[in-house]
Amino acid sequence: MAQLDNIEAIEKKLWKAADTLRANSNYASNEYFLPVMGLIFLRHAYSRFLKVKREVEADLPKRGGKTRSLTKEDFLCKGAIYLQEKAQFDFLVALPDSVNRSTSLMEAMLSIEGDYPPLGGILPKTEYQELDNVVLGNLLRILNPEELKKADGDIFGRIYEYFLTQFANLKAHDNGEFFTPVSLVSLIANVLEPDHGLVFDPACGSGGMFVQSAHFVERQRINPQMLTFKPAFLTN
Repeated sequence: MAQLDNIEAIEKKLWKAADTLRANSNYASNEYFLPVMGLIFLRHAYSRFLKVKREVEADLPKRGGKTRSLTKEDFLCKGAIYLQEKAQFDFLVALPDSVNRSTSLMEAMLSIEGDYPPLGGILPKTEYQELDNVVLGNLLRILNPEELKKADGDIFGRIYEYFLTQFANLKAHDNGEFFTPVSLVSLIANVLEPDHGLVFDPACGSGGMFVQSAHFVERQRINPQMLTFKPAFLTN
């Protein structure tokens, strides 16, 4: 319970800081939505990248006191995205105000799409041009607190869902219709009881059905490898 309370406190703290920055910068919520959600994705990907990097490096055999370079396949085998330096969150946070952060973020997203073709055209890019350079710097720092550096488990999934819910309440995108409430998706997952095989969502938006299916598997203590998730844009 204490861990859950801590996660909820982090969610609220991050949202309050991000939304206060939006209000003080006079941005509408629909201008802010995709850039913020893209940064949360990047922050999660970076956390997963660091965790898997440590695991892989610990297992790599040493020859002549040296280990081979890490590859995309090393990360793919452990369900993580390989990130070039330009796409690593600490690199982006450290950018000075003299650097155009929107360009750097677009390059970061393009590098991920280049390494993983199924993501081509999906990640936010030009949306970052709509935000002020200083605002982007503040956003990057807001989403990189010490609590997240020490966090484990599905905290980023929780934060992502929390932000989606808050943006939906603000009608930030298509009058809120882009996001099915967590309570409803959870009910659907509990009725379907997805404990094995392929989970296909032909109307995948934020991926909530996949998240709740994963939560169902966790609660039932089922091997998560028994499930495969497939959104509509991966049709082959």
